[in-house]
Amino acid sequence: MKRFGELKGENAIVQFVSKRQWMIASVLLTSVLFAACGGGAGGPGANSNETAATVNGKVIKMEEVERGIKQQAQGQESKLSPLELASARLQVLQSLIEQEVMFQKAQKENTVPTDEEVTAEINKQKQESRMSAEEFDKQMTDAGFTEASLKENTKRALAIRKLVEKITSRIDAPKDSEIDAFYNGNKDAFVKRKGVKLAAIVIDPAKTGEGDVTTDEVSSVAKANEIIGKIKAGQDFATLASEFSEDQSRFQRGELGYLSEDDLRQAFPEGAAAALMNPQLEVGQVVNVRSQGKLFILKLQERSDKDEALTLESPGVRQQVIESLGSSRKQLLAASYQAIAMNEAKIENYLAKKVVDNPNELSGARPAGASTPAAPASPATASAASPAAPASPAKTDAKPAAPASPAKK
Repeated sequence: MKRFGELKGENAIVQFVSKRQWMIASVLLTSVLFAACGGGAGGPGANSNETAATVNGKVIKMEEVERGIKQQAQGQESKLSPLELASARLQVLQSLIEQEVMFQKAQKENTVPTDEEVTAEINKQKQESRMSAEEFDKQMTDAGFTEASLKENTKRALAIRKLVEKITSRIDAPKDSEIDAFYNGNKDAFVKRKGVKLAAIVIDPAKTGEGDVTTDEVSSVAKANEIIGKIKAGQDFATLASEFSEDQSRFQRGELGYLSEDDLRQAFPEGAAAALMNPQLEVGQVVNVRSQGKLFILKLQERSDKDEALTLESPGVRQQVIESLGSSRKQLLAASYQAIAMNEAKIENYLAKKVVDNPNELSGARPAGASTPAAPASPATASAASPAAPASPAKTDAKPAAPASPAKK
C-alpha cells in the first residue's frame, strides 16, 4: 500500500500543515538529547551573549542559536557564506522561538514533568542509544551540553509532548461513515503490492556501544555467523533481533514491515531483491545480505507474488484508516493550537531586525576553497526521527554478499 501521507481526502490536509509546527509540537525525543538548544560555537558576526529574541520577556541568547548551527551543520558551519549562515541562524532561532512559546503554554497547562520523569527519560534514551556511558557523555559534550542543560532540554521536550497529548485527547474516534468515505475515496492506495514482509538482525561495524564487539569486518562476520547458527539451532529470531541487532528495528523485535518489490530494489542491491522474491526461498527462511557496510540477516515472513486489492475487512486496513484519520486530526489540531499560541505571544526577533537593518552586510561568497556544504537541517526537521521507528534498510549500490544457505527456523 501507499503510505497514508500520499492519500487524497481528509488525510491530505496534513500536507498543508506546517511540518515545522507539528514536529516542534510533537518533539520526538531522539533528537531532544542533542537538539539545537543551549550555548556553543560562535560564528562570524555573532556575539554569544547578545539577545537574539525574546518571548513574553524570556530571553533567547545568540549562544543558543550558535549551538543549533553547530549541531545542524555538523562541523560544516565554517564553510557557510555569511548569507547562508544568516539564513541558517534565522531558521534555528525561529525553531527556538516556537519551542519557547509551547513550553510557556505547557507551564500554564501544568504538563511540565517531574525531575523523576526527566531522569527516567534520559536513562531510556541512553539505553536505546546503545552507546557506552563514555560515548554518550562525549556526544553530549561535543554538542555543547552539560548534564544540567541536557536535563533542562529533556524537561522542555517532555512538557511539550505532554501538552500536545492533552490538547489532542479531546479528539473522538472517527465514525464508521467517515472510515467508509475515506476508504472509498482512496481505493487505489489500498493495494498490497507484490513484495515481502521482512524481519532483520543488523550487524553494523561502524556502530559501537557498550558491550559491542563487532568493531571491524572480521568480528562482524563472526557475529553474524554465530547468530545464523543460533537461528539454525531453533532459537527465536525476534528474541535474537532484540538482543543482537544494531539497528532501531530491534525495538520492534527486528520487524521491518512489508516492502514492495520496488521498495526492495531501492533498499537493497538488485541481487538481494531477486533472491527474496525467488519462490525457492520459502517463508521462514533467512538470508544474509551486505548493504552499505552493514550485514543484514533477513527473515522472510511473508511473500506476495502479485498485487492484491484490499478491502476494509482485510487484516489491519480498518485500523490503519482509523489511525490515519486520527493522526491527521491530531496534527492539524496541534498545529492550529501552536499557531494561536504564536499569535498571542509577544515576540521580539532582534536577529531578524538586525538583518533588515543591515541588508548589504550579507555576502553570498563562501570562504576560499570551501566546497558546497550540505544545508543545515532545521531543528524541527531533525526531530522527526522517532526512537521506536523501524529503520528501513539503507539504499546502496554495493553488491550483496552471496546469500547464506537458507536456514528454516
